[in-house]
Amino acid sequence: MPKVLISDQMDPKAAQIFRERGVEVDEITGKTPEELIAIIGEYDGLAIRSSTKVTKAILAAAKNLKVIGRAGIGVDNVDIPSASAQGVVVMNTPFGNSITTAEHAIALMFALARQLPEADASTQAGKWEKNRFMGVELTSKTLGLIGAGNIGSIVADRARGLRMKVVAFDPFLTPERAVEMGVEKVTLEDLLARADFITLHTPLTDQTRNILSAENLAKTKPGVRIINCARGGLIDEAALKAGLDSGHIGGAALDVFVTEPAKESPLFGTPNFVSTPHLGASTNEAQVNVAIQVAEQMADYLMSGGVTNALNVPSLSAEEAPKLKPYMALAEKLGSLIGQLAHGALSGIAIEVEGAAASLNQKPITSAVLAGLMRVHTDTVNMVNAPFLAKERGIDVREVRHDREGDYHTLLRVTVKTDAGDRSVAGTLFGDAAPRLVELFGIKVEADLAGNMLYVVNEDAPGFIGRLGSLLGEAAVNIGTFHLGRRNAGGEAILLLSVDEPVTQDLLAKVRGLSGVRTAMGLSF
Repeated sequence: MPKVLISDQMDPKAAQIFRERGVEVDEITGKTPEELIAIIGEYDGLAIRSSTKVTKAILAAAKNLKVIGRAGIGVDNVDIPSASAQGVVVMNTPFGNSITTAEHAIALMFALARQLPEADASTQAGKWEKNRFMGVELTSKTLGLIGAGNIGSIVADRARGLRMKVVAFDPFLTPERAVEMGVEKVTLEDLLARADFITLHTPLTDQTRNILSAENLAKTKPGVRIINCARGGLIDEAALKAGLDSGHIGGAALDVFVTEPAKESPLFGTPNFVSTPHLGASTNEAQVNVAIQVAEQMADYLMSGGVTNALNVPSLSAEEAPKLKPYMALAEKLGSLIGQLAHGALSGIAIEVEGAAASLNQKPITSAVLAGLMRVHTDTVNMVNAPFLAKERGIDVREVRHDREGDYHTLLRVTVKTDAGDRSVAGTLFGDAAPRLVELFGIKVEADLAGNMLYVVNEDAPGFIGRLGSLLGEAAVNIGTFHLGRRNAGGEAILLLSVDEPVTQDLLAKVRGLSGVRTAMGLSF
């Protein structure tokens, strides 16, 4: 009989479900890392919240551990690379607290609109300042939604019930899905200019970090009120403070901060600022939901091998896994590449296989492409839930199988449809194991996709490679590999360079300053 340890406080229904499913369970909470190391070796599963830190040392002692289940979304407290190396599946429950978080955002919107915290403090101090607190109605106001996924769509539904007009910015939101949600799909610039209230529902990635920067906050409508129940770091907190002090920003409510726990902040005490201590998921119902879900997922895996919401493994049978593993590595890299390079709102994606790949189960390959693509914009996606997230956002996913064999023994092509046009990349396996890019946006180029890379599109002209090499040398940037492709002599050329360090914005600015450069970007795999 499998045995599970629940090491954090969790709703009793979790233990009940384990026992009902034939899994032995111990509830032992509050252990130090040393105490946990001493007992973890006898367990097949570990169910946690946010308190337990699953470190490399703990995993090394967990000789029998097969699965870690996080009741909630964030898995910052789990060493996922070490778990993967040890063959331990890591699961979370990304949708268990969606309604709770959405409702908290709506609650903070009301608090800002009617100055409820300040009015409460004033009244309880015996002041009765009836004329001081002049609020605004939500009815007929425009709500700007940054992020229209699971939580964002619930906020939009509630806001429409309040007779608000909702505009949404989300690269994955299709026009059809926008109509279904009853929102207007807009650019970020348009949203900033029109919204009376802005609420954020997007994860923290390189693309979304400081999405409400000082520059973007300056573009907002005077008197705008801003709510963030998503992730700290989406808003430049210093710029937010300046906007509140100047009066340009009419109010702000944060449930999340760059540094947590937020014991101090320049924002504290600022007029028209409301804060809560990361309460987005803190309701009885949400805690019950995530406990039930993590227990069901872990029990399914331990008893039958079913995999749901796994962050480090796809849904695969034991027979398929060895053959599909290199194809899935290629698929995820191609998805990540096109996700980082393609611009414009995404409406569709086609995954084509030909040659040897055409004889395989294509679903895991498609899931791997989608996971790589969407991981650029969301931190909760994995190969299991990527197809669900794509469907939720109205992205048209097509799978195409070609029995023919072309220039390569096996080939995988990924094409995305955006409002900026179609973009396509293709790759193969060398020696049936090593992923290799062979075509990028119609240009033949053979390249490994690994680590940090510099992507440059330039005019094919004598001396350019020398100038670029000199610039990188002066910047102390070491080149690992160098890959070049071009459409024709004197036309457009593509350079892909692997470098030892992440590509900085300062370096990109210098590269873009070279004569003939059309595009320069940093990539990461």
